[in-house]
Amino acid sequence: MVQSEIIFDVSESPEGGYEARALGYSIYTQADTLDELREMVLDAVRCHFSEDSRPRLIRLHLVRDEVIPV
Repeated sequence: MVQSEIIFDVSESPEGGYEARALGYSIYTQADTLDELREMVLDAVRCHFSEDSRPRLIRLHLVRDEVIPV
């Protein structure tokens, strides 16, 4: 059965750029920009799943910590 979507937890990398980890799958990728990350995630999903078992949607859940001095 084909899963309708796969979710990636995206966060800013301490070294710069972004990291994306799939929830429930062993898929990880990273990139310097969000546009590049979208391409890398799409490529990683295409490599991980066969065409007939690939999820129809990829959801990127962006996590960003911001510190505000008081």
